[in-house]
Amino acid sequence: MDIVEYRLEERIAYITLNRPEKLNAFSDEMSLALFNALYRFYDDEEAWVAIVSGNGRAFCSGADVKQRQLRPQEEMKKLGGPAGREGNIRHPFFRPPVGKPIIAALHGYVFGAGLRIALYCDMTVAAKGTKFQVTEVPRGIDGIPFWMMLNERGAGVFADDVCLTGRIWEAEEGYRHNLLNRLAEPGEHMQEAQKLAKTILANPPLAVRAVVEARRTALEVLDRDAYAVRPRHLHTSEDFRESARAFVEKRKPVYHGR
Repeated sequence: MDIVEYRLEERIAYITLNRPEKLNAFSDEMSLALFNALYRFYDDEEAWVAIVSGNGRAFCSGADVKQRQLRPQEEMKKLGGPAGREGNIRHPFFRPPVGKPIIAALHGYVFGAGLRIALYCDMTVAAKGTKFQVTEVPRGIDGIPFWMMLNERGAGVFADDVCLTGRIWEAEEGYRHNLLNRLAEPGEHMQEAQKLAKTILANPPLAVRAVVEARRTALEVLDRDAYAVRPRHLHTSEDFRESARAFVEKRKPVYHGR
């Protein structure tokens, strides 16, 4: 069973996160598999648009806390953070060999790493009732890229709200704040994404790719700015370890600001 599936049909590449028993929690293995699937899409001359989705009850519930955020402290320092060597999903979005459009088809939970993937995609469709969260802030790590990307989409004070509180919001609220291109009925997010993909396919592909490349260039500049100002050692803090342990132990965390 592939942890990220790839299927091509009528010029649409279907890239599917496939770890449903873990709500598609993002592990090092899944990160590398998504990286490879995206480059397969870019290299596939028959594929002009991609739809990224998730199997099971969620698009992506965020990082695999046990595998990523409870790494030994020495390993965490060596790798420079909880994502690890295979954790950088920025590169295939920002520096593809060709700017083909990617649509995120969202349902269930879109937390943490899942939200970042959705924000990197060029267009987003979500089923009503889909839940979103910037989990990095409650976990005690860097939420700055999320704040910047949400602002870039015109979210304004909504970005301040969800990044400072770490609260969950639903698709309907996100749609009102310009965070989604389409809002679908429950269970119909894939059909809506396919409809959007076919609308894009009706246009000359080179003109579409020019817009995609311009968008990703602008987003990469913003992403670099976010990384330039981010705190460097939040992943080594006691609060970060406490948050990850409390999540796994299903208890309320106790923070000390260190």
